[in-house]
Amino acid sequence: MHIHNRQKASDLSTMTKRSDNLKDAVKFICTVEFWRMAICWTLSLLVSYFHLLFLKPRRPLPRRSIADATARPVCIITGATSGLGAAAAFALSKEGFHVVLVGRSLDLIRKTMQHIKERNEGAQLKAFQVDISSIESVLKFKDALHQWFLDSGVHSSVQLLINNAGILSTSDRKTPEGFDQMMGTNYIGAFYLTKLLLPLLKNSPTPSRIVNVTSFTHRSVFSVAVNKGTVGGTCFSNFEQYPYAQIYGLSKFFLLLFSYQLHREESLIDKSSQVSIIVVDPGAVKTKLMREVPSYISRTAFAVLKLLGLLQSPDSGARPIVDAALAPEEISGVYFFGGNGRTINSTKLSYDSKLARRLWSVTSDLLEGYCDRD
Repeated sequence: MHIHNRQKASDLSTMTKRSDNLKDAVKFICTVEFWRMAICWTLSLLVSYFHLLFLKPRRPLPRRSIADATARPVCIITGATSGLGAAAAFALSKEGFHVVLVGRSLDLIRKTMQHIKERNEGAQLKAFQVDISSIESVLKFKDALHQWFLDSGVHSSVQLLINNAGILSTSDRKTPEGFDQMMGTNYIGAFYLTKLLLPLLKNSPTPSRIVNVTSFTHRSVFSVAVNKGTVGGTCFSNFEQYPYAQIYGLSKFFLLLFSYQLHREESLIDKSSQVSIIVVDPGAVKTKLMREVPSYISRTAFAVLKLLGLLQSPDSGARPIVDAALAPEEISGVYFFGGNGRTINSTKLSYDSKLARRLWSVTSDLLEGYCDRD
């Protein structure tokens, strides 16, 4: 009798949970932001594949080998606890890099390291707990990294920085510094980390590289007012409904705009620089990025993308990241997409150098107090 009652209670709880999940999904669908994702993001992805397949296909760029390097090169990957970051960490450890995994959860990073070691016993790995959205946390990471170089005897330089950390937040949350958390993670944190580590990249005895992981969603940005409100994301707090899809696309667009400007600064203006900058769009990948989206919707989205042949596993999605990391040393300022060393053009707006300089200036102003401490 008691067993029967417990079973009925369990069944009722399951039905209630399913009903609540369905209600959440219906409520989610009845928003502008859902349709921005469903329509604009899907079209953006299709446009990227159209560029890849039909618009002046380019010769795929080959991968170079680092087997002949005199010392094991150091690669730093943010957002390395799972998904693309973890897959890229494994792939680059196989290529011979000493991989520094950066993530918010030390337990998850250690599990990722253990998983990599199981697949590659010779992997050289180091973990750091860092919240990329927190300027203080990024600053502490720089100091900890310097100390690790001193303690381990590794040359005080970085050969590869991969800014991969990214989130899709469906609710308005702030970083410790008061920025929108999604903008802080996807763009501002990457900007600040890159600025802090640029001296280490320039100190490399061999050419070094920055790989910024952006998204096809940048194609949903047709115009933007670059000011402290949009860059810091604080202006979106005044919206009746948090525009998460708009902010996500904007954050990836800003990262792209910043990448091209950094390329101009390092590769075109400073002729002596040996730091190259490459942008990667992994496409649609089945990761935990959609974890805040109602499960009914995320599962449906993944099923549709898989049916269309557009959904990739993290290992497949990481291939363009590895392609970019191992592209010839002279390659810089290009947009990798589709794997197999292939590149395409991003939007016309993303190449606007005036807009990029404006973004650089506004971001630097937002970080003025912190940049004085780097």
